[in-house]
Amino acid sequence: MTTPFPFVSGQVLTAAQLNDIQNLPISDKTASYVLVAGDETKRTMMNSASATTITVNNSIFTVGDIIQIANKGAGATVVTAGVGVTINTSGSLSLAQYGGGYLLALSASTFTFFNLGSGANYGTATGGSSSSVTVGGINYTLLTFTTDGNLVVSKAGLFDVLLFGGGGGGGSTQDNTVSGGGGGAGGYVQSTLYLTAATYAVDIGAGGVGTSQPTNGFCSSIDTTARSLAVPGGGFGGGYTTAGGAFAAGIGGAGGGGSYQPYLTGAVSALPTVGGFAGGTGTSSSASAAGGGGVTAVGAARGSATVGGAGGAGYDVNAFTGSGSLFKGGGGGGGGSTTGGAGGSSVGGAGGGNSAGVAAAANTGGGGGGAGTGAASQVGGSGGSGIVYVRFKV
Repeated sequence: MTTPFPFVSGQVLTAAQLNDIQNLPISDKTASYVLVAGDETKRTMMNSASATTITVNNSIFTVGDIIQIANKGAGATVVTAGVGVTINTSGSLSLAQYGGGYLLALSASTFTFFNLGSGANYGTATGGSSSSVTVGGINYTLLTFTTDGNLVVSKAGLFDVLLFGGGGGGGSTQDNTVSGGGGGAGGYVQSTLYLTAATYAVDIGAGGVGTSQPTNGFCSSIDTTARSLAVPGGGFGGGYTTAGGAFAAGIGGAGGGGSYQPYLTGAVSALPTVGGFAGGTGTSSSASAAGGGGVTAVGAARGSATVGGAGGAGYDVNAFTGSGSLFKGGGGGGGGSTTGGAGGSSVGGAGGGNSAGVAAAANTGGGGGGAGTGAASQVGGSGGSGIVYVRFKV
């Protein structure tokens, strides 16, 4: 039974109604809604597949009024302050599906919102480049770090983070019959952290270089204490030097692509718990080499005796950023005598075809392309630097 709120003068309640006085009628809403007088005697229930808002205007409610709000729709509901209204909360003003909470009126224009559902424990921070995004119907503030900086947490709570390390340099060659393997992508990790109110250093890993002796990419990280979260850079591609002969591909967040024998297999990821895959398998044929590993797939073996292998696929960060399809962490393509392998997901650098390898773009975490044959000395492309994303619900 539902108690017949609001009561009117002279109304007589039955015993059953008095015993059930805590029950309030449910007021279903299928679109954004502006609260009105009398909603304190109901439970406003949002039910929409799209994102909605509940707006609280000035001078509608009085001190002590409690307005109950819940959301059973797939679209997130955001409690929104009208003109002249302040809504304070220790959690989030966003309610995911099956979330709920209530507004307590401290005055006609000031409210406290107690979020009892999803998002109540998210914190607040500044740093990097800030934008407002919506993912799965939930509103977030997204902080993007493309260079070293500071994450300044002003309110403790949960933060979703996505990190990519720098990509490895493409393999080089100092023999006109040998190609270099593609560089491995920087590894990636996605997690949710609880951070106290403090300032945290954010380091963006540089890409490895594609010189005669290429290097691994560098790690990206948040914080420098024992609680830090870090992800390694990608491994460099295999290749050939006149002094030491063939050299093995590097081990990293994703492995570099294999080149000339006896190094037939690209190196696997050093940390299996971090997203990243092995580079492609090298062969005894020196004219083409394998692609570097990506963050979601292994690098490909050579395409043919003259065509390099493609780099492993990257990861579409749209699921995190909500900003449209955007890939990071593709492996570099292996070099070839006629055609270099494609960079993974168009993010890794392409392998050189009878030329030097192509560098991966900055802030992609892509591996550099391996050097192709055709000259006594060819170098691979440099890996792309990493990137760090931090988001919190609003």
